[in-house]
Amino acid sequence: MKILLVSMPSLHVIRWIENLKDTNFELFWFDVLGRGKLETLNSVTQFTGWKKRKTRHIKGESFLRKKYPDLYEKILPYLEVTANEALEKIILEINPDVVHSFEMQNCSYPILKTMRKFPKVKWLYSCWGSDLFYYKDFKRHNDKIKNVLERVDFLHTDCKRDFDLAVQLNFLGKFLGVIPGGTGHKLKEMEPLKLPVSQRKIILVKGYEHDLGRGLNIVKALHSIEKEINEYQVIIFGSHSKVKDYIKSNQLNFIIFDRHELSHSGLAELMGKSLVYIGNSISDGMPNTLLEAIVMGAFPIQSNPGGVTEEIITNNENGLLIQNPESIQEIKDNILKAISDLNLIEKALLKNQKIASERLDYFENKKKVIEMYKTIMK
Repeated sequence: MKILLVSMPSLHVIRWIENLKDTNFELFWFDVLGRGKLETLNSVTQFTGWKKRKTRHIKGESFLRKKYPDLYEKILPYLEVTANEALEKIILEINPDVVHSFEMQNCSYPILKTMRKFPKVKWLYSCWGSDLFYYKDFKRHNDKIKNVLERVDFLHTDCKRDFDLAVQLNFLGKFLGVIPGGTGHKLKEMEPLKLPVSQRKIILVKGYEHDLGRGLNIVKALHSIEKEINEYQVIIFGSHSKVKDYIKSNQLNFIIFDRHELSHSGLAELMGKSLVYIGNSISDGMPNTLLEAIVMGAFPIQSNPGGVTEEIITNNENGLLIQNPESIQEIKDNILKAISDLNLIEKALLKNQKIASERLDYFENKKKVIEMYKTIMK
């Protein structure tokens, strides 16, 4: 079976591919954004270095791309080799059984023309993050999403919400189930990194502050209860500049890690020492950092856009839900509730251990990933 993976270079895709290393699948990877080699298995044939100009840069291209993206898209094939052109050559060269695109906006829109040209090539699309939930509300994106989903044969999502949305947005193919984007965690290996609740003295915060992330509201909530949390060390990871600037200008005694300063293993280690983990955004799929917090025993406080987080967190049982990500008061109340009720945290830990073993185990999810591809070929 020949599988052509289409994605941007990311840790999630690397972890996904790792699931397939003991199979007899023939694996190929198309660098759809033209960013270069993927650090993955040597057995994966990589198609990189395809992005080439057809003409010299023309004055005003950047302006056109930002202000008139639809027009720019129409003239792009005259300016440079497109992802559609590169993919067509690859399909003709390797004749894949399935093309598997990860993510919608950057990895699926750009290959639709070619996938329509080869209707017999099976197309599996993995919906991650805000692919459908956020972008469906913009007409330009809504039309493109529907066009892609009409052509897609198979769908995998990281939450049930996005399957329901896909059906509303023209998906008529076969749903292959819910598997976390990072697929799973090696639970036994992570166990030694976990401290008992009584020894955890860290409040860990995801510091994303951009179109979708609302980490600054968490920082402001913590700032307002400095006295109440003075026995805890606040650590912010993945911090965007607005979050870092606020912390510095208010001279808060918080430890900051910027966007790329903390490794994946370093984050897991911090999770294992944290009493509480807080993530907040106006849109997301099933957040991978939330799942890591569940695995590592940190009590999760997480936003719930489109009801996605409540698929795994029952409010006041194994975590707390932020229903309004813009409400600093709600976030503050949730933090105070968590740190004042260690009994709740202990009970949540037990429930989350059960969820981790049932739904987040690497070896179990690996079987599901392999079965997914086998189902396509039946």
